[in-house]
Amino acid sequence: MKIVVIDGQGGGLGKQVVSAIKTNFGSKAEVVAIGTNAVATQAMLKAGADISATGENPLKVNVKDADVIIGPIGIVIANSLFGEVTAKMAKAVGKSHAKRLLIPVNLCSNIVIGVNNLSLNVMVNGVIGELEKLFNSHENTQGS
Repeated sequence: MKIVVIDGQGGGLGKQVVSAIKTNFGSKAEVVAIGTNAVATQAMLKAGADISATGENPLKVNVKDADVIIGPIGIVIANSLFGEVTAKMAKAVGKSHAKRLLIPVNLCSNIVIGVNNLSLNVMVNGVIGELEKLFNSHENTQGS
């Protein structure tokens, strides 16, 4: 299963997500880390991503055939992450046929109403729970 993890700024969120995916799913998950800047990319690579790249074009190319896309909710909002997400990046994520697991980080004037301010650890655990469901579903359809 190809999982694209997208993050910006210092890559702290992406780093935790990549590490949790690799801990829970190992080689069953091909993790492609796409940073909106080199610092975020490097953080996710150090956390265990299989492949990494930085910027708009790698994002556009890799979300086309992704099974799952994971990142802060800002990856679908142009000019979010303090301007690191371009309109073309947000559009590419939105057009992808992948399942999108969006983490509700209330920053950059994007506030998700009805979502409690959960710790990053709790949100990453939620991502892993959703991935488990997707892996089970994927394995059931592959075996048929």
